[in-house]
Amino acid sequence: MEIQSAFNAGVQGFQKASENVNKAAENIATSVGLTPEAYGIGQESNLPIATATNQSSENALNLTQSVVDLRVAEVQAKASANVMKSADENLGTLLDVRV
Repeated sequence: MEIQSAFNAGVQGFQKASENVNKAAENIATSVGLTPEAYGIGQESNLPIATATNQSSENALNLTQSVVDLRVAEVQAKASANVMKSADENLGTLLDVRV
């Protein structure tokens, strides 16, 4: 495996983890009844802040799954960062040997 492709794999993994974090955060916010409109985002006037209502068991399950997805994305990001770091260190070692 080439060092450049290992680095690219790390970057792609990190980007995927970032997408998963955004998706999980959006799911968490909607599970508790928060929407951008409730905070006046995308609107000129400030609407009152919406409060979370009693959640059904389905919403609680969705919330739990979203929190698990968030944690998985965190581990994925750390692993991808380690891949990039290793690729960078190996490239540095190869340059030192070659010079």
